[in-house]
Amino acid sequence: MSDVEVSVVLPAYNEEATIERTVEVTLETLASFLPAGAFEVIVAEDGCDDRTPEIATRLADEDDRVRHVHSDERLGRGGALEYAFERAEGETLVYFDTDLATDMKHLEELVESVRSGEYDVATGSRWMPDNQADRPTKRAVSSLGYNTLVRLFLRSDMQDHQCGFKAISRETFDALRSEVEDEHWFWDTEVLVLAQRRGYRVREFPVDWEPKGDTKVDLVRDVFGMGSQILRTWWQLSVSPRISRRVSMAAGSLLVMLALVVAVGVVFDLQAVFDAMSGADPRLVAASGAVYLLSWPLRGLRYRDILDRLGFTGDTWFLTGAIFISQTGNLVFPARLGDGVRAYVVKARRDVPYPSGFASLAIERVFDLLAITVLGGSVLVGLVLTGGTEQIAEAIAAEIPPVQIGGETIDAGAAARTALRVAAGVGAAAVLGVLAILASARLEGDYVHRAVTTVSNDSYADYVSGVIAQFVGDVQAVVSDRGAFLRVGVGSLAIWVVDVATALVVFHAFGVDVTTALVATAFFAVSVGNLAKVLPLSPGGIGLYEGAFTLIVFGLTEEVAVPVAFAVSIVDHVVKNVVTILGGLVSMAWLNVSLTTAVEESREAGEVEAAAATED
Repeated sequence: MSDVEVSVVLPAYNEEATIERTVEVTLETLASFLPAGAFEVIVAEDGCDDRTPEIATRLADEDDRVRHVHSDERLGRGGALEYAFERAEGETLVYFDTDLATDMKHLEELVESVRSGEYDVATGSRWMPDNQADRPTKRAVSSLGYNTLVRLFLRSDMQDHQCGFKAISRETFDALRSEVEDEHWFWDTEVLVLAQRRGYRVREFPVDWEPKGDTKVDLVRDVFGMGSQILRTWWQLSVSPRISRRVSMAAGSLLVMLALVVAVGVVFDLQAVFDAMSGADPRLVAASGAVYLLSWPLRGLRYRDILDRLGFTGDTWFLTGAIFISQTGNLVFPARLGDGVRAYVVKARRDVPYPSGFASLAIERVFDLLAITVLGGSVLVGLVLTGGTEQIAEAIAAEIPPVQIGGETIDAGAAARTALRVAAGVGAAAVLGVLAILASARLEGDYVHRAVTTVSNDSYADYVSGVIAQFVGDVQAVVSDRGAFLRVGVGSLAIWVVDVATALVVFHAFGVDVTTALVATAFFAVSVGNLAKVLPLSPGGIGLYEGAFTLIVFGLTEEVAVPVAFAVSIVDHVVKNVVTILGGLVSMAWLNVSLTTAVEESREAGEVEAAAATED
């Protein structure tokens, strides 16, 4: 049985200039507070292509306290640590960066924090009070931003997750290693987050730290690589455990009803809204759902035209099903994660690369915004020219008293003006975006690559610039082609005309006469409502659509009272969401696609492609 209690692992990749000195300092420091034979130093050499393996082997031959653990292939920093820890003999596992940036006077405190049994995990910190850390601006900004995101999304109590100076007990490592998925720079952050979530005792203490040599921090790699790992871990720890098939089926509808009840209770007489809803003709409400269903094959046709221009084929019904599934995902999941589901489906079933899959989604969004802007723009221009926006604001302010929310007074009239300005701004941004894409299509040269590489010379930057260039090129291919632009544009207008027709049927179900003025109002209300929910501030734009819709209808029509306008917006949005969810469920069964599986596999496939690209 070995007498080794403490195993110190030095992760090394091409460290021929420093590894020998690092091993010497480590041995000297450990010998100053640990008994002879109670420790070992392991050089975890990770597929190096310099003289590091040769030096590590010689050091191990010369001193039996040193071991060389070699890997023929690159495992990544986290992978190399795991590989070495599994072969280590000590019950206290320690590692730190080979550049010795952290003052070695702290090594005893680090080791004894865990060796004594007082803590399960210990880590040095460069962001706690009482430490000294000489952080260059580039490192300080990226480190502060990264740690802030980890604390915000992953609910960590640590101030510094990436300090390369940590210790963990063998028991804790064995319990957590199967849950840790990252194999590179995010590995130790994931260990810290999981240890806290599982209730292990984690200690963070200040250390003196001074960078040695050139930083390996890269802006592009960190933003896209580490950021994606934060989102992946957040999803696995906070979202995925709460999602089951039953939850997926019901979540969209439940969120709709909850948000609407809250919104109605704040602003309107709840009973008046319910009375208006109870008086609606159920047959016409059902008919509105049938009308809205007609827009979905149109969406499939439009998506087929987009993919065809990008060089990919797909039948209309398959693509309609894929859109149903992705839009259902957007209702169930936050931050429009359903868009990734569609990219996964067309990648898995039609071999459309992810950059092209996401570009096709972006093209849809651009044309949706343009269509909405065109349909509502004429009404908006007329209102602006005739002072109609003031009419809306004054009508709302007269009917709806100021509302107290969070200790602040919200003026309904001011809110109406703001909503209209935001809608106009989003529409203008869509038009300007298309003009920018058209202009860039005429430019020659790899401007994307130049822009990305000005902030990074890492291999990952080449991958990212390539993805962005392909994405921009795919968008340009459709927008700059007159025939494709016309087909997709007309299809988009048809889709949104059906959307407005659905709302008009709902109005009729509530006993409101469908006049020319109401048709114009409906076009404007639906347009502004959808512009208001462009940003994914709530699943499916719940609350945002209803609020904007009600402001417009009430402000422009004297015959539609506030409770009725809000009731119409509720039913209109619920009908559309119910059709979307039902279509999504049917499509998932037809195409044998699971939402949660698709989200996970799209993320994993993207990471594999990125990893493969950076190794080329």
